[in-house]
Amino acid sequence: MGQKVLLSSKEINIILHRLACQLLENHLDFKNTVLVGMQPRGTFVAQRLNKILRESYGVREIEIGFLDITFYRDDFRRGDKTLAANQTKIDFLVEDKKVVLIDDVLYTGRSIRAALTAIQSFGRPSEIELLVLIDRRFSRHLPIQPNYRGRQVDAINDEKVKVMWEENDGEDAIHLIDR
Repeated sequence: MGQKVLLSSKEINIILHRLACQLLENHLDFKNTVLVGMQPRGTFVAQRLNKILRESYGVREIEIGFLDITFYRDDFRRGDKTLAANQTKIDFLVEDKKVVLIDDVLYTGRSIRAALTAIQSFGRPSEIELLVLIDRRFSRHLPIQPNYRGRQVDAINDEKVKVMWEENDGEDAIHLIDR
């Protein structure tokens, strides 16, 4: 099993700052926009973006939540392995707000489809956008595309993109792994 570094810690930081600037350009003061990180790994991206927007760009009013999609997935009752649920933490209604769904890797699009269904439990947003750190563009099963993408990766199906975070894995890095 071979492993190649796609992005270093410094490159991830640069990409996160670029994504924060793109969000700022489109949402300005975030008064009518909420950030929703998809559990488990999209929450790291959402928290980092929230921190950058607050500390580097002075945005004060950002509502941020975390969405678990386990029970909305189309593979929930398939296979031998029972899926473990994470915690949803959304302390606000999304009614008539712009929602930015955030995940680390966009692969088949099935997780995003599940998130689109799950977010409806918190109201009817006026608009939903998708932000991903890594877009595996040749792997889509559903017609879902990100509004904001950090990096596009042309990984073939037997390759895996692994995103590592300092808070969880001890380092920031993104690897391409041959299975």
